[in-house]
Amino acid sequence: MSVALCTLTLRLPENGSLKGKRQVIKSIQQRLHNRFNVSVAEVSHNDAWQLAGIAVCAVANNASHASEVVSKAVEYIEQLRLDVEIIEEDNELLD
Repeated sequence: MSVALCTLTLRLPENGSLKGKRQVIKSIQQRLHNRFNVSVAEVSHNDAWQLAGIAVCAVANNASHASEVVSKAVEYIEQLRLDVEIIEEDNELLD
């Protein structure tokens, strides 16, 4: 069993409230879960309006598949939301 984990720091430059941030993050979480069957959670910058820290996690039988799913999920975020900028990305692979 292998676990791929990617922690992202997102910048939401046009966001003006925590409510708006929650809507954007919730949308990203639902779309990633539905499309890639990954777990997604907001893990940092909870009180900042224009920053969000999310973790994307996939579990698979082999490491290459798990990391491929997570990398495709990150690419999907970049293509999906033009109002969200990925400013930091940290990948981990646990075997």
